Amino acid sequence: MGEKRAIIKEKLYEFICDDMYKPMRLKDIRFLLQVSDSDKKKVEEVLNELISEGKVTLTPKGKYKKLDSNLLVGTYIGNKKGFGFVRVDGQKEDYFIPSKFSLDAFHNDRVVIKPIDTGYGGRRSEAQVVQILNRGMTMVVGTFEKQDGFGFVIADNQKVADDIFVHKNDSMGAMTGHKVVCEITTYATSGKSPEGRIVEILGHVNDPATDILSVVRAYDIPMEYPEKVMDSLSDIPDEISEADLEGRTDFRDWHTVTIDGEDAKDLDDAITLSYKDGIYTLGVHIADVSHYVREKSPLDKEALKRGTSCYLVDSVIPMLPHKLSNGICSLNPNVDRLTLSCVMDIDKKGNLVNHYICEGVINSNERMTYTDVAKILARTEDAPMERYDYLIYMFDLMKELSDIIRKKRHKRGSIDFDVAETKIIVDENHKPVEIKPYDRNPATKLIEDFMLMANETVAEDYFWQELPFEYRTHETPDKEKIENLTMFIKNFGLFLRPSQEEAHPKELQKVLERIEGEPYEALISKMMLRSMKQARYSTECSGHFGLACKYYCHFTSPIRRYPDLQIHRIIKENLHGELTEKRISHYKKILPTVADDNSQKERRAEEAEREVIKLKEIEYMSEHIGEEFEGTVSGVTSSYIFVELDNTVEGAVSVAHMHDDFYYFAEEEYSMIGQNSGNKYQLGDRVWIKVLNCDKIKKTIDFSIIDGKIERAN
Repeated sequence: MGEKRAIIKEKLYEFICDDMYKPMRLKDIRFLLQVSDSDKKKVEEVLNELISEGKVTLTPKGKYKKLDSNLLVGTYIGNKKGFGFVRVDGQKEDYFIPSKFSLDAFHNDRVVIKPIDTGYGGRRSEAQVVQILNRGMTMVVGTFEKQDGFGFVIADNQKVADDIFVHKNDSMGAMTGHKVVCEITTYATSGKSPEGRIVEILGHVNDPATDILSVVRAYDIPMEYPEKVMDSLSDIPDEISEADLEGRTDFRDWHTVTIDGEDAKDLDDAITLSYKDGIYTLGVHIADVSHYVREKSPLDKEALKRGTSCYLVDSVIPMLPHKLSNGICSLNPNVDRLTLSCVMDIDKKGNLVNHYICEGVINSNERMTYTDVAKILARTEDAPMERYDYLIYMFDLMKELSDIIRKKRHKRGSIDFDVAETKIIVDENHKPVEIKPYDRNPATKLIEDFMLMANETVAEDYFWQELPFEYRTHETPDKEKIENLTMFIKNFGLFLRPSQEEAHPKELQKVLERIEGEPYEALISKMMLRSMKQARYSTECSGHFGLACKYYCHFTSPIRRYPDLQIHRIIKENLHGELTEKRISHYKKILPTVADDNSQKERRAEEAEREVIKLKEIEYMSEHIGEEFEGTVSGVTSSYIFVELDNTVEGAVSVAHMHDDFYYFAEEEYSMIGQNSGNKYQLGDRVWIKVLNCDKIKKTIDFSIIDGKIERAN
């Protein structure tokens, strides 16, 4: 639609805002704009856009008018208890919506609200929903409960307040305990539940494979590739040709390795490293995915739709089909592969003294694992020294350079959150058999360091070229969150130096150094992480707070992240002198939307991954009911004490089930105190617990504290 659509939108808004015109029906608008028959549909589409943007509203009589200045448009966030919140675009604080003022809005609905209370004394502002613009959810994934002649779907999403009523004829024969996909046919009205029909039965709630599928459906993550995409794979070669090598820098005689986890299939980065006359020459060679995935091709459109690969415990939903991700784009050993390479000269202080970015070709010598490289670096007894004897010098050099880079990054204030991530090992039936923290060894750290170096180098290069680009940004935390963090860490005798304007990452880094090795280290690290803003993709190079750097982008993983693929295209066009004014204008136009969409798809994948981990944790702990474990108090509220076990699983102890005393919540010190005994449970305490119950539907793990088994945090 392009320019014509933009003109229609501008004129439409002018008409609707003009006081000369009263609220108008669609036919009147079309007449006033003298819209041709071919553009009639465009007018309606643009009006819906204006409504969604909160600029225009549709009256109950079907007339369009400018949204009143005292009204706001936002997204409704539901709650099981009936109340909700509305997030208004561009505003930091959500509005609280009491249940009586919700207008029966459903979670994720786009709504118009009228503020009714500005909030004071730390309370949220309140508002009432005055209009539902459009429905945000049409499908719900949940657990079916069969009754006589009908049934209910209890939504997995805890923000969906109502159970969905399903007539017997619409149940597809679902039984109690089945995980189902339910299409909403009628939304709730006063006193009446929403209604729906079952469109897919995923399996039983106790089937280990069902939970992953239910999360995939709930987040609407595409699994199967469209026929057009699969058909287009016939044009993708299995091997590179001589024609592909034209104009490329040949790195095939350089010692080159990939270093990844044992189970990695998509190898999208390889490393070369040499040293001469006080200069380290580091080559970060990234799979040239954009050579095969052309802009606007079926493959490209599907990759953009997915945004990222999604890793769900033992399952991967790849952004690109396996022929690319595990085949021609994967930097497998002993085969020629095309790359986009960033070669950097770095001095002994970690300063970048020179660099170049080019199209390359490599032939990786070895497919290394983090485990083997870590053993070689540590010279353990079982290290495969003979097998990789010709590469040992390079691995030692990597460790040397990694330490230099990390020291320099630390000096400027980069924050290294060493928070244990959860690793879940499952059997062939997707049943979890072990849960433990991920091993973050020196080999994983050196790859992190080299990838960060390349990402910063590429971002700074293109920033100064003043070309349209997609950056990775991480904004300074909100002052209020830093103040809350400051109050929290005072309980542990820790302090953040107050700042006139905003927090500096070096201050947070100092706190992390002080708590290293303390029993509450992981807890404070997590609280600090929660104080941070979420990183996002942007066309503005506004810096990365956590890394304490001015320039940052994602360049190193185009097999599994669309932003990397997007900037590879820009870089390659620039290298070939093809960034004409027309192409620059094209990228300026599309990149804001692409960056925003990439950020949203990243959030979707992260939330899905977290949910699958939680479900697998519940499934694993359900096999250990009645058993005792040692853990750390990780949170305290007015009703619960949260305990994280050494395997990273977190559960809750209900105060209602602590019968040895009457406990009250001391908010100022985040602790639970026995009224008679003075017994205190506070953050960081080591306690012994017993597993009481696990509920996949409520997504809860219940613990009880074993009396007397407690070790003070300080």
